[in-house]
Amino acid sequence: MVDLLKGIRVLSLNHFLMGPVGVQFLADLGADVIAVEPPGGAFQRKWGGADKRVDGQSMLLLTGNRNKRSLTLDLKKPEAVVIARQLIAKSDVIAENFRPGVLDKLGLGYEDAKKINPQIIYAAASGYGPDGPYVNRPGQDLLIQALSGLAMITGSREQGPRAVGVSAIDHHGAALFAAGILAALVRKARTGQGCRVDVSLLSAALDLQMESFTCYLNGQRPDDVRQPGPVAGWYYGAPYGIYATRDGHIAISLGSLEALSDALGLPVDQRIPDEEAYRRRDEASAMIAPSVAKRTTTECIALFEARGIWHAAVNDYADVVADPQIAHNRNFQVVTGATGTPITLVSHPVRYDGEQPDVRLPPQKLGAQTEEILKELGYDARKLKHLYDMGAIGAADSHH
Repeated sequence: MVDLLKGIRVLSLNHFLMGPVGVQFLADLGADVIAVEPPGGAFQRKWGGADKRVDGQSMLLLTGNRNKRSLTLDLKKPEAVVIARQLIAKSDVIAENFRPGVLDKLGLGYEDAKKINPQIIYAAASGYGPDGPYVNRPGQDLLIQALSGLAMITGSREQGPRAVGVSAIDHHGAALFAAGILAALVRKARTGQGCRVDVSLLSAALDLQMESFTCYLNGQRPDDVRQPGPVAGWYYGAPYGIYATRDGHIAISLGSLEALSDALGLPVDQRIPDEEAYRRRDEASAMIAPSVAKRTTTECIALFEARGIWHAAVNDYADVVADPQIAHNRNFQVVTGATGTPITLVSHPVRYDGEQPDVRLPPQKLGAQTEEILKELGYDARKLKHLYDMGAIGAADSHH
């Protein structure tokens, strides 16, 4: 069992994707993550893509909510706020991704949390940061892809901007969220000092484009950063990109343009030298594309392997699921879900001493551990009944 964070408690007031996935990383490592949700459930229980559910469980719930205990609190009720404050006192981390200022109004913001627990690590995920001119704008992956330039650079000059096909910024932001919390935990272990950690989708989006922006800010700035033809980015030279084959597509990576031209048997008098691979990339890729297109993907792979040219077939999801290296790495795991039905999850991406973290708890039914957690705080049956009657807490929901 991987329990690197055993003994660390994280109070999670997160919804949507970045926050839940970020603290899930900590939960995988053994942290006791208590996910606080309102009686109707957090947003991730209500939506999840592909118009698909497993026994009422949304795909978004299954994506970022394993290894967490579920606590149902109606934070609009003073009694529920009291419980949250008690949990802050006993936690190492409070992580949240409400819009800036929401928890302050409930008495659960950073300044309040510090008074309750001076050593607390307060981690806030937001769309644009804790303040600034965009603080009240909706922060959502597609909108940030557009604002940050990612949709433009992913687009082509022929077809215009295009969004990345996954919530890439949410997922990268989640990794930064986890990294920031872990860094604060290291300092806390060393000095006893708490910390405020802020991660925004906008900053995550720019960090995701670090290589491209470094080239742009320090070099000759192009008028158009969209992809030129098959080449996979404005700052790359040919052949770097994806090319159509007779029956599919193949990616050709960094390497010698002259060696590729030789492998494809291009006319010697038409070849472009390596030192001109960037300046003449449109011309070079236009020359490469027809030669690749007349061959099958399998033929291209054999040809490129024989010549040591870096390449990969462009897989669809069925190919990915069947890939032998992915099977070897156990990147997908089938576990028994909270409803008893098997579910397939994407595994924790890191190994520790060669070991993969277990799924100790599949994504839980809403409020599944409410009574368990409150009993740990000293609440008896009479107090629990009173909280139920007041609507401050909710019982485990058999439908979520």
